Amino acid sequence: MTELAEITPLLLSRIRDVADYPEPGVMFKDITPLLADPAAFTALTDALARIATETGATKIVGLEARGFILGAPVAVRAGLGFIPVRKAGKLPGATLSQAYDLEYGSAEIEVHAEDLAAGDRVLVVDDVLATGGTAEASIQLIRRAGAEVAGLAVLMELGFLGGRARLEPALSGAPLESLLKV
Repeated sequence: MTELAEITPLLLSRIRDVADYPEPGVMFKDITPLLADPAAFTALTDALARIATETGATKIVGLEARGFILGAPVAVRAGLGFIPVRKAGKLPGATLSQAYDLEYGSAEIEVHAEDLAAGDRVLVVDDVLATGGTAEASIQLIRRAGAEVAGLAVLMELGFLGGRARLEPALSGAPLESLLKV
């Protein structure tokens, strides 16, 4: 993808490394400088919207919280609906929930039960693919709602954490697109 090669330096230049956050030994990838730069944010949004179009998505799911920031403008740019996947207890009304394991403990995410249905092709959008636990749980939620997973698109993949290997079976052949691999 020539266009991706053209925007990669811009995107990388707007991601700040923060050492020892949120705990010692972690190098946090801060995307707030990218979001503050209209040219970089537009380039990112356009690239992710292109993936949505290429996968035939009919809806975008954004994962709490930075997936909301990226997913909503991608949905607008691609002319699609946006569905937030939230932490448990944050959505009013009937929800579908999915528990998943974290390194130390577990968590749960939810989606409104009526927001996804058979016939929907859903692209999951998030900022970073790390271990893949939240993305895997969202894929399970989408399928439980009767919708099809069109793919997963992320700004950045932290390859050393093994998220791709974890997700490929869950994606069942749907693409996993990472704009940047770190």
